[in-house]
Amino acid sequence: MSPAPPPGLDPERLRAHLDRARPGMVRGALDARLIEGGRSNLTYTVTDGSGRWVVRRPPLGHVLATAHDMRREYRVIEALHPTAVPVPEPLLLCMDESVLGAPFYVMEQVAGVPYRTAGQLAPLGPERTRAALLGLVDTLVDLHAVDPEAVGLSDFGRPEGFLERQLRRWGKQLDASRTRELPGIEELRTALDRSLPGSPAPTVVHGDYRLDNVLLGSDDRIAAVLDWEMSTLGDPLTDLGLLAMYSVPLEVRGSPISTTAEAAGHPAPAELAERYAAGSGRDVGALSWYTAFAWFKLAVILEGIHYRYTHHQTVGPGFDRIGDLVPVFIEHGLTTLQEG
Repeated sequence: MSPAPPPGLDPERLRAHLDRARPGMVRGALDARLIEGGRSNLTYTVTDGSGRWVVRRPPLGHVLATAHDMRREYRVIEALHPTAVPVPEPLLLCMDESVLGAPFYVMEQVAGVPYRTAGQLAPLGPERTRAALLGLVDTLVDLHAVDPEAVGLSDFGRPEGFLERQLRRWGKQLDASRTRELPGIEELRTALDRSLPGSPAPTVVHGDYRLDNVLLGSDDRIAAVLDWEMSTLGDPLTDLGLLAMYSVPLEVRGSPISTTAEAAGHPAPAELAERYAAGSGRDVGALSWYTAFAWFKLAVILEGIHYRYTHHQTVGPGFDRIGDLVPVFIEHGLTTLQEG
């Protein structure tokens, strides 16, 4: 007896559509497996026994297409595929919701491993871990070197006033989900607003650039950058600031949030910044602002999760401890600004 298909993907309907749109691509019955869920778009591996592909679609029950735009995500991967930025080959975009109940796209499955925790990195050892993280920075340099106009992405975002809009957006998110006192959060928001840096020339930004959003190949090089749903045109240092934030060890016992920063050999934020500056030629003197902004943004995201948990709108292991992390992120944000 064959296993039940995963929610959100009917293998027979997908096979029928692929037979029409890409004749000969699939040679047998499809088997599908959900490999990632949660707040992100849903990701599945699909195989006919010989070929293997990946399918991405919005979360189940989603109604706001602009927040999980398959066309936009497919577009940036398609634009970057011929460049030095390693992304999976995009194969098909389907906007016909009658096939799977939502728009979706299909791309090649790239061989590689996502590393999400320090424990997963441990077998690599310090030297390989350091090399992998420096390679992550080099790939970010390659991304920010792409000319948006040359790859057809000149209208992919509104870079003018990017930082002001970002700060305003996350401030509104905070106001919408705050139901308790959060000492220091207004101080952090005000300090970020008052010390807003001037942005360098805009580039394609990933929006959530970190080690667990890439696949590491057997040669320890970045095989593919994944999860482009937050990508846009904007300030490239926001990507670097987020990467620097995730490179600070989170010394919170029992934290439900895992990072790779505690792994032996993991470069400190300063070394990552130096590597980026050397490769890109950009001034990273204001990196403390971008890193503090990343702490603020993650504090807002975590407070939103805490809000939904306390209102019985989400369940799962670790959600009961998310709220305890918010003050830690606020403190890190304030300290980063002060030390910068």
